[in-house]
Amino acid sequence: MREQPEGAALLAVAREVLLRELLPGLPEDKAYAARMIANAMGIAERQLREGVGPQEVEHLALVALLQREGGLAELNRELAVRIRQGRFDGNDEAWSLLWSATVQRVRESAPKALTAS
Repeated sequence: MREQPEGAALLAVAREVLLRELLPGLPEDKAYAARMIANAMGIAERQLREGVGPQEVEHLALVALLQREGGLAELNRELAVRIRQGRFDGNDEAWSLLWSATVQRVRESAPKALTAS
């Protein structure tokens, strides 16, 4: 059994300490770096909470669309090549996959952007 709190909760606490207690005392030339670190910690926390489920869903969708096996990064590269070649122009399945992947990435990197629109 893991020690409590788990990784995602530890990141959340550390991020809050950084933003609320340490950032206000930092010189202005270090504040930007501290905000970038806090942002990275937030992304890592959300990824830990989500687990591998979103990646598995994206992988399965890519396998179905491209009709071949491969790793997630490899399949994404191939999708990009085929898009540049115009092979998915007007393809609803490709559009749906891209939209879902985009929403998932925004959910991890900037979740407030989804609630604003």
